[in-house]
Amino acid sequence: MKESCRYAIACVTSMGVRLTPENRMPVHNSRHFILSSSSAETNVLNVTSSLGKECLALTKFVKGSPIALFLKNDLRARNIRYEGIEVAPDGPWGCRHQFNIADSGVGYRAPRVYNDRAGEVGRTLHADEFDLDRIFGQEGVGILHLSGLIAAMSEETTECCLKVAEVAKANGTLVSFDLNYRASFWKGREAELREAFHRLASMADVLVGNEEDFQLCLGFKGPEVAGKDLSNKIESFKQMIMQVREEYPNARMYGTTLRQVLSANEHLWGGILLADGEWYVEEPRPIQVMDRIGGGDGFTGGLLYGVLQGWPGDKCLQFAWATGVLAASSLNDYAEPADEKQVWDIYAGNARVQR
Repeated sequence: MKESCRYAIACVTSMGVRLTPENRMPVHNSRHFILSSSSAETNVLNVTSSLGKECLALTKFVKGSPIALFLKNDLRARNIRYEGIEVAPDGPWGCRHQFNIADSGVGYRAPRVYNDRAGEVGRTLHADEFDLDRIFGQEGVGILHLSGLIAAMSEETTECCLKVAEVAKANGTLVSFDLNYRASFWKGREAELREAFHRLASMADVLVGNEEDFQLCLGFKGPEVAGKDLSNKIESFKQMIMQVREEYPNARMYGTTLRQVLSANEHLWGGILLADGEWYVEEPRPIQVMDRIGGGDGFTGGLLYGVLQGWPGDKCLQFAWATGVLAASSLNDYAEPADEKQVWDIYAGNARVQR
C-alpha cells in the first residue's frame, strides 16, 4: 500500500439519484418516495469514508441543476470529496443526472428496478477533465476503484477508466476492479469492451465478480452448475478463479459474493476470497433483508477497507461479508457503519441492543 496518501480510495463514477417507495410498496402504485444519491462506485467508497478515511469521486455535474446540488451536498455528508467539471444542461433535452427508480420488494414479490439514463452527463467523462498528476502523484491515492458499469457506459467512459488506471498504476496506487457485467451496456460493443476489460483486469490488484462476470467480460469458460446448491457454486468459482489467476497474475485478491434468494426479505449470504494464494470461504448464512440493492457494493467496500488496514485475507472477507449485510439492512444503496464494532457485531450475529 502506498504511504502518505490524502485519499484512501478514489473512483471514477457517474452520480445519480434513486427514488425508493416508502414501506416497501411497489413503484407503480406508490405516492411517497425517498430520494437518495447513488452510484455503484461511491457505494463502495462509503464503507471507508464512514469509518473516517477521506475518499474521492471523479465525476461530472450539470451546471445549475438542483439534482447536482443535492448530489454534492450528499457526498460531502458521506465524507466523500468530489472533483468534476460542470456542463450546461442545454435545455430539457440535454444533459441530466440519471434517475434510478427501485422498490425493495416484500415476501415473494421481487424488487424491481427501472433506470432512466437518457442524456446522462456522466457518459461524457474524459480523463483530461481531471488533474491526474496532482491527484495520484502529489496528493496520493491508496486504491483506485473501478466498476464494469462506468467502464462500459460509453466509449468516453471506457477510455477515461483506462487512462485513470494507467496513471494510478504509474504512481503506485492499487487498482480494484469489480467486473459488474450489464448486457444492455455491452450490446453492440462486445469486442471493444472485451479488449478494454482485459486491459483493466491486467492492471487490477483486486478483482471482484461472479462466474457470469468473468465469463462474459473476460471470456472464460466456466463449469456448468445445475440447481441452487451454493456449495457447488463455491467449487465452480474456485475452478474458474484458478484459470483467471493464470491469465491475470498481477492480482493479489479475487473475490465474489454468494447469494441465494429465499424471499425479498431473507437471503442466504456468503462469500469467497482467494488472497495471496490462499482460499477463504464464508459459508452462506440466512440474513434479513430490508433492501438488497448495494449488497455487493457493500461487500467490495468492506474488502477494500480490510486491504487499507493491512488485514489478512480471512479478516478482510469476514468484514466484507458483514458490510454487505449492513448495506442490505438499509434503504440506502450503501453500507454506512457507525464504527468497526458495529460491523464485527454483525459478523458475530450479535443483534442485542447496544446501550
